[in-house]
Amino acid sequence: MVTHSPRKQRKRLYNMPKHHKHCLLTARISDSLREKYGARSLPIRKGDKVMIERGDYAGHEGEVTSVDKKNMRIGVDGANIEKTDGTERSYPIHPSKVMITNIDIGDEMRKKSIEKKGW
Repeated sequence: MVTHSPRKQRKRLYNMPKHHKHCLLTARISDSLREKYGARSLPIRKGDKVMIERGDYAGHEGEVTSVDKKNMRIGVDGANIEKTDGTERSYPIHPSKVMITNIDIGDEMRKKSIEKKGW
């Protein structure tokens, strides 16, 4: 039986192994890429170009610079915040708030996963 308790859902999410969290780090694909690859969403990888759709940086487009599996956040080039000591760091963005506009197909595993996911 699956629980619907928010407390238990959060506990499962926080204690989930990183290789299972990777499946939750997915974002939807733009309409042009959806027709080309035949998939609705893909896991986000470093090097993909994304457009931020929600939040303070809505409308900003940039390259994914980091993927944090532990906290389930991504860093996008250009979406930075200034720390109190004056240095800049990337603003952590949840992957559900972005849309992939350009896919970085760097290796054979990514090609196979896109082909497997396609219609």
